[in-house]
Amino acid sequence: MNWMEHFRVRPGSQVKLAEIDTGYTGHHQDKAGAKDDISKYAERLRELQFLLYAEGRHGLLICLQAMDSGGKDGVIRHVLGYMNPQGCRVQAFKVPSAEEARHDFLWRVHKVTPGRGEVVIFNRSHYEDVLVTRVHALVAKEVWQGRYDRINTFEQCLLDNNVHVLKFFLHISKDEQLRRFKKRLKDPTRHWKISDSDYSERQYWDRYQSAFEDALGRCSTEQAPWFVIPADHKWFRNLAISRIVVEYLEGLGMQFPEAHVDIEDIRRKYHAEVDSQ
Repeated sequence: MNWMEHFRVRPGSQVKLAEIDTGYTGHHQDKAGAKDDISKYAERLRELQFLLYAEGRHGLLICLQAMDSGGKDGVIRHVLGYMNPQGCRVQAFKVPSAEEARHDFLWRVHKVTPGRGEVVIFNRSHYEDVLVTRVHALVAKEVWQGRYDRINTFEQCLLDNNVHVLKFFLHISKDEQLRRFKKRLKDPTRHWKISDSDYSERQYWDRYQSAFEDALGRCSTEQAPWFVIPADHKWFRNLAISRIVVEYLEGLGMQFPEAHVDIEDIRRKYHAEVDSQ
């Protein structure tokens, strides 16, 4: 199975999230059976990120979106944590600051996108401005409706600068979300993650699903695709994302750059005496 094609949202398609199985695990029965694949793709991801950093020709932006408790932090910790921090960083997006609110909605986003040789992971992203702003009517309908085209143009701008864009929607069920909330209540180390809004936002579940469906369908392009990742099983979520990122990076045909010095001259000058002993 080509995982990139299997989970990719076709450009212009009408996404129906209710028809996508959040508990899907492919041919893997459980985490134990997927252990080898999880390790293999995690290690390959480490190698490819090092190559991207060394070559310095491409950047990679990974956007993570989900309902609350969908697993964005888990993906960062278990999948992208294999990357070298020297060439990788995470950017979270919360309520805009006063300064950010005085600018257009993409102003705070563009300045934290990756440079060439760098991987940046967005924990939430510019898509919040067609999600929460729509669900809670924070801006007029004509405002958020006009943002889809601006987002597509923005992502094309990144691509024109050799910064690639992969976007993942971590798709969990409403029941699984509630189970995860209950686990947080039982675990003192996770109490800090609990807020009233976790529960109050559940009443808007259907509105959020509709907003996500429109964002996925209108902003998944050939160059900057969206992927819907079944995320009820954390281990499968991690495997799917790491494998898709690996497949994409392998398709870039990256190469280590040539040396900027005469390697043989360096060897003769500094290692001949040691090698002769």
